[in-house]
Amino acid sequence: MNEHDIQNQIRIEISNQRLGVSFRTNVGRAWTGNNIHKNADGSMTIMDPRPFQTGLPEGYSDLTVVVPMVITPEMVGKQIAVAGFIEVKNKTRKATPAQLNFIEQMQSIGARAGVARSVEDAIQILRG
Repeated sequence: MNEHDIQNQIRIEISNQRLGVSFRTNVGRAWTGNNIHKNADGSMTIMDPRPFQTGLPEGYSDLTVVVPMVITPEMVGKQIAVAGFIEVKNKTRKATPAQLNFIEQMQSIGARAGVARSVEDAIQILRG
């Protein structure tokens, strides 16, 4: 199963189990330039092209999840924010050093973050 399919299954289960609201976070590279001409065949020609990065920083997880919290009496009056970050991988791919660093940084400030290879992994991450 590819990572896109795993990611979709995770998002459906997050919704079904009411574990939070998930957002797919896209990062990409594109080209821009000073003049862009649309050609008759529908293609485009970019004059003086230059690449640019879009989206979030390197290593940012595939899914961002806003996780609902049950407020206990001890929590009253305290600021509480719980976010989840899920890096989706298939059975063979490994997280990059940048992805592992991002997960570690998020965990260090109390977020729920980790690498998920299955729906079960993702649920475990979000439940803490």
